Amino acid sequence: MSIEKRLFRDGPYSDFFSQGVQVGNILTLAGQLGNGKDGVIPTSIKEQMENCYGNIQNVLKEFGASLDNIIDETWFVTDVEECMANVSEIFLARERIYGCKPEVSQTLVGTSALVAPDYKIEIKCIASL
Repeated sequence: MSIEKRLFRDGPYSDFFSQGVQVGNILTLAGQLGNGKDGVIPTSIKEQMENCYGNIQNVLKEFGASLDNIIDETWFVTDVEECMANVSEIFLARERIYGCKPEVSQTLVGTSALVAPDYKIEIKCIASL
């Protein structure tokens, strides 16, 4: 049985995977990293998190969606202790990005490494359209 998919491919690995895949009213996003539009990777986890959400918003726009459509997030972090030590600052910044306390489920996963050593966080999302 085949399903109809709508894809958005972008970035250096666009030949290998899609940044977003829509099936019906569900949109899954590939994990988004903390580099800015200029390609610079900030050193703070908070700044990387803010950039992750900027990259998430760019993918959502391709499907006519916004952060309001996000229903689930998975955060992959290379240092859970650093994340938790900065959790108040990080979640206040996240509330500013969403414009409210996010109405999403969330999972935090500690991992030994991401795609490059300078990355501290990667955020993967599921949205309902």
